[in-house]
Amino acid sequence: MKKTILYILLGLFVCTNLFAQDEESADVVEKDKPVRFAWESGMLIDQQTSHIPTVKTLEMVIQHKFGSIDNGSSDLWGIYAPAGNIRLGLNYVVANNVQIGWGISKRNMYNDFNAKWTIFEQTRKNQVPVFVTVYANAAIDGMNRDDVELFNFEEPGQKFDYKFNNRLSYFAQLIIGRKVTNALSVQGAVSFSHANFVPQWHDHDRVGLHFNGRLKVSPQGAIIFNYDVPLQIDGISEQHPDWNSTNTPGWDGPYHPEPNLSFGYEVSTSTHAFQIYMGNSPAMLLQDMMINNNTGIDFDNFAIGFTITRLWSF
Repeated sequence: MKKTILYILLGLFVCTNLFAQDEESADVVEKDKPVRFAWESGMLIDQQTSHIPTVKTLEMVIQHKFGSIDNGSSDLWGIYAPAGNIRLGLNYVVANNVQIGWGISKRNMYNDFNAKWTIFEQTRKNQVPVFVTVYANAAIDGMNRDDVELFNFEEPGQKFDYKFNNRLSYFAQLIIGRKVTNALSVQGAVSFSHANFVPQWHDHDRVGLHFNGRLKVSPQGAIIFNYDVPLQIDGISEQHPDWNSTNTPGWDGPYHPEPNLSFGYEVSTSTHAFQIYMGNSPAMLLQDMMINNNTGIDFDNFAIGFTITRLWSF
């Protein structure tokens, strides 16, 4: 009898362990995972997304904007225009969801150094309902500035002493977004831009809002858009309300950067993304766009552009 009871208890113990292992296995299988590809690329036209490739991936980025289409067929709607811009960049994923990069631009001969970190990834079961990403860069203006003739209002007649520090500008951005459906992904962002050197009477600092989206219309194709709005915040503005053309020589009224609107079409594969678009800002660096864009959302100001990304895994 004692042996029978012992066998029964031993059997119950073994069964209990087996059930516990099955439950643990089920928990592993059912673990909430990140959603699949809210974005096909870390770039959306000229904006950043939450997408960061796998660790030890090298990404090459080619961005090009032609001149504006205002001259029509005479310069093939800006394709032959001299006022184009191009940026070449390399990004490398150093750790999970952490990327660093470097790029060069034709406009102002910028060198930019950047980093991106996706802090939270949206999960399939909505335990984390959104993705959260931070992005920042620092850029160096490489233009010959020997002919800079900016005069300080505080010291009339004194030529501005242009130093290396004046070549620097910065951009920081917090991005929050969501893959709403298998076809639709959206994100919004708030940014802060600073330039050590700006045109006379302009602000050095600018806060901006950004809205971006992607609507998938085929297995490899999607409609994409960006909308970027520089905000006018009096609390950080350096433009004095009492300035006028009488007491401030050269003053021609307050300067407010124009918003940027871009829209286009994306074709992507596992290692490539090609985006062709139209947009009204000639800038590619985001701080340049937020601080210096003076081309409004007008049909004649739009220009054709494209962005290409290519991935290599090591």
